[in-house]
Amino acid sequence: MGKSNHEWRDRQNRDPYIKRALKEGWRSRAAFKLEEINNKEKILYPGMTCVDLGSAPGSWSQYVSVKLKEKVEIIALDILPMDYLPAVEFIQGDFLDDEVFSSIINLLKNRKIDLVMSDMAPNISGIKISDQARSIYLVELALDVAKKILKKRGNFICKLFQGQGSDIFIKDVRQDFVKVKVFKPKSSRPDSREVYLIAKSYLG
Repeated sequence: MGKSNHEWRDRQNRDPYIKRALKEGWRSRAAFKLEEINNKEKILYPGMTCVDLGSAPGSWSQYVSVKLKEKVEIIALDILPMDYLPAVEFIQGDFLDDEVFSSIINLLKNRKIDLVMSDMAPNISGIKISDQARSIYLVELALDVAKKILKKRGNFICKLFQGQGSDIFIKDVRQDFVKVKVFKPKSSRPDSREVYLIAKSYLG
């Protein structure tokens, strides 16, 4: 095993959020990031409808379902498979595919929704410039989906990596939402460039 694999495993073993996720039955440590976002901005409420982009393994959908005691409609989407969760309709596919996007629209029966959330990240190549470009491309796609399916005053949250293009993206989001914040959860690794963009009250 290479040095980088040893370092990764050591970090995993030391990570208190991974230990807590295992103990509490969450699918990944990402559940705590959404918990912090919701504690800060109160974006989750019973009876809402939300779409979870890049959902696998399902910790965000799981958190929403548990938090709202299944009084929620969640449509989750990923190119990877995802195990069943209560109150979640899962679509396996790429939302860039017209057929897959049509499946979302069909499930919604042309209704507009309350929340679009995305914890998507690109597969990391190690080449910073191209990784950053791909991460910005993903959040732009997520924003595009949000603008198509959010109801007026709906909300949008997404993972964003700080770097080239991130300030421009935030500026673009501000044109479509009343309130936009950038938030770094405590459960996000300190050495990571990831932050979360929280955009509230879509102008439609």
